[in-house]
Amino acid sequence: MPKHFLMCRPEYFTVEYAINPWMHPEAGADRDLAIRQWEGLKAAYEELGHRVDLIDPIDGLPDMVFAANGALVVGGRVYGARFTYPQRGPEGPAYLRWFTERGYPVYEPGHVNEGEGDFLTLDDVILAGTGFRTDLAAHQEAQERLGRPVVSLTLVDPRFYHLDTALFPLDGHNVAYYPAAFTEGSREVLRRMFPDAVLATAEDAEVLGLNAVSDGANVVVNYEAANLQLALKRRGYEVIPVDLSELRKAGGGPKCCTLEIRGEN
Repeated sequence: MPKHFLMCRPEYFTVEYAINPWMHPEAGADRDLAIRQWEGLKAAYEELGHRVDLIDPIDGLPDMVFAANGALVVGGRVYGARFTYPQRGPEGPAYLRWFTERGYPVYEPGHVNEGEGDFLTLDDVILAGTGFRTDLAAHQEAQERLGRPVVSLTLVDPRFYHLDTALFPLDGHNVAYYPAAFTEGSREVLRRMFPDAVLATAEDAEVLGLNAVSDGANVVVNYEAANLQLALKRRGYEVIPVDLSELRKAGGGPKCCTLEIRGEN
């Protein structure tokens, strides 16, 4: 099924502060290369038949390219983001304005959460991450706002500070994930919920291979995640490798750049 995505061109992309272990301001970043890589991701989605809308980037918000963090959209309703770090704070209202101007019902967040960075939606449940960025109270708030059961999972490795760096939905019923990113209790929950999950290696996780986007048949994934690509192909998925190495300097991959707009369902 074609999906509907919101993206933000990295017009003002830089790495000028460090709010996660991937960011090293002294190393800098190549904005033009980041734009070319981002355009390759957008083209891959469009070639697969997905719809891509764009939000205008804002000067001074270099991480606004990571659209997934801007909101959570389920059933046509929008639960807004409230960022942990002040450097990203203005992004939440900017994304909510975009949805409000287009007639979506929006909910202002009462608790810190970073949108689809820590909320991943399957057919019948939302998986929600906590431990580094999103408050546990936001999980309950999202459930009340969106009317979808929420299952909390706790992250323990600071490299995988958002859920979408350690897990992605393969379809509406199954996932791929990196077990070592989670507490033992959360690993047990994942084992019970998804006994047929694809388990990623450390090598794949360390190139943000789990920050991938699947439409149920095709998986857009960082090209360096070789073992994960092979595992996906063995399961019958079509793999579309992309190079987002420049955006990874800020801790981002394909999913980070992609906010899914889920309509009424």
